[in-house]
Amino acid sequence: MIPAMPAVTSRQSAHAALRFAAMGAVTLLILVAGVWASWGTAQHVMLGKGRERGTLAVVSCADGTCWGPFTPSSPGYRARDRVRIGQEPAVRKGRTYAVTVKPDSDEVVRSGPAGLLYAWSPLAGALLLASVVVAGGLRLTRVAWVMAGAGLALLTAAFLAL
Repeated sequence: MIPAMPAVTSRQSAHAALRFAAMGAVTLLILVAGVWASWGTAQHVMLGKGRERGTLAVVSCADGTCWGPFTPSSPGYRARDRVRIGQEPAVRKGRTYAVTVKPDSDEVVRSGPAGLLYAWSPLAGALLLASVVVAGGLRLTRVAWVMAGAGLALLTAAFLAL
C-alpha cells in the first residue's frame, strides 16, 4: 500500500503563496537595484551615438580620482586639458584609455568592451545575490544556478577585460 499524503490545507497554501510573493518581490528589488546602479555608467558607454568619445591619458591620481588630457576621436569636438575619471581597479597613472565624456561635465567613463563589462558589474553582483534568494526563498534551484552562472560569468569577463 502507498501511504496517503497528508492533505494540504488552505492555510498552508496561503502561507506558501505569501512566501513566494515576498521572496519574488525581494528578488525583483535586488535585480532592479543592480540594473539601476549599472545604468548610471552603462548608458554613456552603450548609447554612444552623438556623444563625445576619445582617449584619456592619465597624468595624476589622488583621492580616488584620476586626471589627464582628453583627445577626441570623433570630429567636431575639442581637446580638453583636463578631464577626470574615477580611479577604478584598472585605471593607472601613465596609461591611456578609450573613454566617453558624460554630457555637460568634465567626467569620463571607460568605453569599449572593458568599460561596458565594468559598467554592468553591479548587475552581476545583484544576480549573484538574487540567486541565493531564488534558491533558498523560492526553491527554484535551476533558475538560481542560471542566475549565479550569469553573474559569475559577467564578473569574470569584466575582470579579464580590465
